[in-house]
Amino acid sequence: MAHEHKLEIFRGLLKFKSNTQKIWGVLIFLSIVTAVEVLLGIFKPAILVGNYFLDMKLLNWIFIILTLVKAYYIAWDFMHLRDEKSSLRRTIVWTPVFLVSYLIFILLFEATYVFEVFRDGFLAWDF
Repeated sequence: MAHEHKLEIFRGLLKFKSNTQKIWGVLIFLSIVTAVEVLLGIFKPAILVGNYFLDMKLLNWIFIILTLVKAYYIAWDFMHLRDEKSSLRRTIVWTPVFLVSYLIFILLFEATYVFEVFRDGFLAWDF
């Protein structure tokens, strides 16, 4: 039995007439997000590099958030999560969100510990 997929993105803000148009629309969206990441990586604005939030540069937070946006959108659109029941969508989406948050917490906590060991210990910074 054939299943008809929705030809809209961004919760119905953009509607397409065919699957081909939708694929191009998704490609353009993902390309724009990737281009923003690349431009930020090349130019590294001083305001984002000099300011910190939770012991990490704002630029790094922006990279993490944009990467999660792309991963979520790829799963939502290409893995057809929008067509699934809400309980399955929540299970698939929220589990990685909590795991990534926990991973970020561990990385920040351990990085601070390693920095303090190198700063206060007998090890040298030159590897």
